[in-house]
Amino acid sequence: MNDAEIAAAATFLPVSELARRSAIPEDALIPYGHHMAKIDPARLPRSQRTPGRVVLVTGISPTPAGEGKSTVTVGLVDGLNELAAQADAPAWWRGRTAMAALREPSLGPVFGMKGGATGGGHAQVVPMEEINLHFTGDFHAITAAHNLLCALIDNHLHQGNTLGIDPRTIALKRCLDTNDRALRQTVIGLGGRSQGVPRENGFEITVATETMAVFCLSRDLEDLKSRLSRMIIGRTHDQQPVTVGQLGPNGAQGAMAVLLKDALKPNLVQTLGGSAVLIHGGPFANIAHGANSIIATNTARSLSDLVVTEAGFGADLGGQKFMDITAVAGGFPPAASVVVATVRALKMNGGLSLGEVNAGATAGVAAGTAETAERRHLVALEAGVANLERHVQNLSVYGVPVIVAVNRFPQDTDAELSWLTDWCGRAGVRVAVAEVWARGGAGAVELARQVTEAIAEGTGSYRSLWTETMDVEERIDAVVQRIYRGSHVEYSAEAKRQLAQLTEEGWGHLPVCMAKTQYSFTDDPKVLGAPTGFGITVRELVVRPGAGFIVALTGAMMTMPGLPKAPAADVMDVDADGRISGLF
Repeated sequence: MNDAEIAAAATFLPVSELARRSAIPEDALIPYGHHMAKIDPARLPRSQRTPGRVVLVTGISPTPAGEGKSTVTVGLVDGLNELAAQADAPAWWRGRTAMAALREPSLGPVFGMKGGATGGGHAQVVPMEEINLHFTGDFHAITAAHNLLCALIDNHLHQGNTLGIDPRTIALKRCLDTNDRALRQTVIGLGGRSQGVPRENGFEITVATETMAVFCLSRDLEDLKSRLSRMIIGRTHDQQPVTVGQLGPNGAQGAMAVLLKDALKPNLVQTLGGSAVLIHGGPFANIAHGANSIIATNTARSLSDLVVTEAGFGADLGGQKFMDITAVAGGFPPAASVVVATVRALKMNGGLSLGEVNAGATAGVAAGTAETAERRHLVALEAGVANLERHVQNLSVYGVPVIVAVNRFPQDTDAELSWLTDWCGRAGVRVAVAEVWARGGAGAVELARQVTEAIAEGTGSYRSLWTETMDVEERIDAVVQRIYRGSHVEYSAEAKRQLAQLTEEGWGHLPVCMAKTQYSFTDDPKVLGAPTGFGITVRELVVRPGAGFIVALTGAMMTMPGLPKAPAADVMDVDADGRISGLF
């Protein structure tokens, strides 16, 4: 059976029963149908328990289809809850509970290439179809709030522009939760005086906007409004920044918050194994900070002993940003980190083509050589493991225990898996093969054991890559040299101008959110493996005071993706009875 068929055949708990088992009182629950609900954190009783600790799940440099971090995350939380009921569990974990905190899926990848974000096989969050599509409407609310701001800005220009905004400096673009390259650059306000002030604009995907980042990094509604008010919308003709808080008599943050107040409550759903999951917020990790909302993680911490959360793409992107931005803003340093690795991604990083990787090592004799495909694949795995080694070393910089989860795929051979686990043993890294797609939580019990034993050892001591006194250049240098292993940073003329301006205006102390390709440690997606000695080009620096960081755009990164030649939407349909096909 495929993912959709497995989910359709499953029986889930009513959300009211799921809430009861998770110690969520009825008056804190806002049901959305039978199996989804929002939680009002303000109505949760003040717990005397110690807040749960956080386990971060990240990964190696991926293939275009992804390596199953969400699937492993879901399987791990089920595995932790299964392990807690076993007599041979680590003593501290017996009788304990785990929850997951995940990002909401974006419709861009759902209808594009990667598909949804609810896991797969027997390690899924359900109801899969509802979560991957409109869910509880959070992304629509964020899109509406952001576009309301854009409409208010253009209305201000049309109605006299009392703030003296230079239209050429308005950096905010409208947004849409869809991959649509044709909207990257637009011209608006055409058609005469009554249609507004003509200017260049464009669209970003919703998850790349500062509004999404603010949403995910806010602690509560008042913090949300405060952060929204600090967002820079443009500049005056003498280059003074104009913020959301200056727009209109009371600022535009109140109107935006009206649209976001209900969306700010985290969403409760469940795994196929019956574990509770909070799904909330969803910034991309290559062009944003890549973690679910702080509110969801802290809510889960108040309800469980371990919270398993995922950061997007590899440890060089979502992992680094979680450690240096999200964990600091949320006040929850991770107790352990899990690196999801796959044989196929390591072989691609070791020199095989994507087609060869997907075919597997049993596909016959490699063309043009006497070597069998099996030997050729094993050689590529041996070469590609340098990528895993780099990610493990990078996470170790933060002082927390690292566990490798090998996400098993059907085409993986026993020889490949044996070689990879042996390599981890020789490298002194904890490792477990996760068979969560096929077995659900039962396929992650050994991984759960490795995680809980690593935490029990108590040898970890979290530390950030940055110090508070570092300026923007020093923070970028630290990421490039210590995480990417590059030798230097080059700034475009525009980035140099922006760096001087933001430093003069007092933003030079902010953290940096690197926007970089997910496929490589470099800013070139074609350079795979574990390169060293390269340069990173920063072409633009964007100050985002609401989010509390500066975005450094590198290489050719864009904030509005395009659809692939054969998007997932091509095979989607719904029959007369409302049954959806093609969604994954």
